[in-house]
Amino acid sequence: MAEAERIIGTPQVGDDAQPESAVPKGRRRITALLVVAVLAYLLDLGTKMLVVAKLEHQPPIEIIGDLLKFEAVRNPGAAFGFGEAFTIIFTCIAASVIVVIVRLARKLYSLPWAIALGLLLGGALGNLTDRIFRSPGVFRGAVVDFIAPAHFAVFNMADSAIVCGGILIVLLSFKGLDPDGTVHKD
Repeated sequence: MAEAERIIGTPQVGDDAQPESAVPKGRRRITALLVVAVLAYLLDLGTKMLVVAKLEHQPPIEIIGDLLKFEAVRNPGAAFGFGEAFTIIFTCIAASVIVVIVRLARKLYSLPWAIALGLLLGGALGNLTDRIFRSPGVFRGAVVDFIAPAHFAVFNMADSAIVCGGILIVLLSFKGLDPDGTVHKD
């Protein structure tokens, strides 16, 4: 454990907790967060543009037989198509997530947290872009989904980024790594 903490460059906080002034003063990881967010956003935007241009109103493309297909679907609801009547609420939630991540970035000194939050930010921006700019109208737009595994919901790259970022946050929390770079033992 001490080896991993030395590699990450974070101080050990436990029973002998360090004062607030001992929080790492190293480089903030805002650049990493922004790079990951931009990459996730551009990947999502690019794949959606490709799907709308080439796959919409076409038969699904089988990638791995019936196990995985690319199929253009417009989703006005949330995950799994639930909540179609609440599109504006999902838009507000996505905007709130973006605001929280931007505020948290001021205290960000952990590279793994920067990557996780960058994935969340890029994914939230990707789906928010659809909600704002796609038909049927502003704040009511349907999200373009296209990755269709068998016996599962159809999703997109933004959804993938959000899920991967969320899983990484859970893992970091279990390991005791905080966004400010401190490590604590429970």
